[in-house]
Amino acid sequence: MVKRIFCGLLISSFILFLAPNFAEARTVKVRSYYKPSTGTYVESHYKTSPNKTKLDNYSTKGNSNPYSSKKGKANPFR
Repeated sequence: MVKRIFCGLLISSFILFLAPNFAEARTVKVRSYYKPSTGTYVESHYKTSPNKTKLDNYSTKGNSNPYSSKKGKANPFR
């Protein structure tokens, strides 16, 4: 009985500790800049930090941008 309770507490604390790290994308602020090739000025904005997956990008279906509240529409498997 004590082993079950301890095991349950261990598993739940493990999930609570790691879940925010997997679920939340890291954010990077991009400074505003000028594109000389097209003559375009790009305002500063936020994006997810680069990694090897598309599943946590703001524009991916199922996610939303916390800064603009826009829902993602892109297919992550393309």
